[in-house]
Amino acid sequence: MTNKGTRMTEQLKGRIVKALSGYYYVRPEEETGEAGSAPAVQCRARGIFKKRGVSPLVGDAVLYSLTENGEGVVDELLPRRSELIRPPVANVDLAVLVFSVTEPALNLQLLDKFLVHIEHAGIQPVLVLSKGDLELEGAEAAEAKKAADLVRTLYTNIGYEVYGTSSRKGQGIEALKERLQGHLAVFAGQSGVGKSSLLNALVPGLALETNEISSKLGRGKHTTRHVELVDVAGAYVADTPGFSQLDFQELGIEDLSYGFIEMRELAPDCKFRGCTHVHEPGCAVLAGVESGKVARSRHDHYLQFLAEMKEKKRRY
Repeated sequence: MTNKGTRMTEQLKGRIVKALSGYYYVRPEEETGEAGSAPAVQCRARGIFKKRGVSPLVGDAVLYSLTENGEGVVDELLPRRSELIRPPVANVDLAVLVFSVTEPALNLQLLDKFLVHIEHAGIQPVLVLSKGDLELEGAEAAEAKKAADLVRTLYTNIGYEVYGTSSRKGQGIEALKERLQGHLAVFAGQSGVGKSSLLNALVPGLALETNEISSKLGRGKHTTRHVELVDVAGAYVADTPGFSQLDFQELGIEDLSYGFIEMRELAPDCKFRGCTHVHEPGCAVLAGVESGKVARSRHDHYLQFLAEMKEKKRRY
């Protein structure tokens, strides 16, 4: 017997809920496929994965076997339904994009950038407006309300679900918990928007580390250091490291327009195939902007992202 323990032959099914320092923590799955109540087993991955150039990811459904010392070995990765590059999570089928109504200020360009990446990954997005509990006064309160109302109107009209929440007051928490049921969801958004506070409200006793906003930088410090799945009463939720920069290196121009769902619907009616929706005659998307079917702010963001992509291609 080695000091790592002899492997036992029975293969079990589980899900990787955390990856840290070369170990994979596998939670046994119930027959229903939902999060099990048993504690996670600390596993190493078989060497064959490295030879194949494959890395197990948090969220992977796996077959694993136990060793005599109570640890385990990941033997096989089961087929993935989806894979995110940043954050690295597999099998996510719901993306909860958390944006605060203030502190940091609502950034619609960043929201659209997240939506493009989530749409490209083929994952259903849900928008959550956090920090509805902040006691604001005067112009600041009016500005926050205006921003929140704009998001609700604009994105609901496009077809997205928008939830308002207050972690401190518990508002909107039950509705969001219900929406998560049966899903493997990723929580994403700019640093400091209250993702960890929201998860703490969803799972009392979780006590994820949170941080106040840095007034000097206007953004939060990064409080989450690795990806981990949290069991939320019949759902898995990934609390992901806060990040504010996404690039378009893996996307093509057609992928970019596909990420704007209202443009995706109009594109087949464009006069020219491969229309970039910038200046072409007979462009159904540009006509949509003029008629109000496509919000001008969304098309402006599309043009900005397109310029960003072209600039990156020139640079590399």
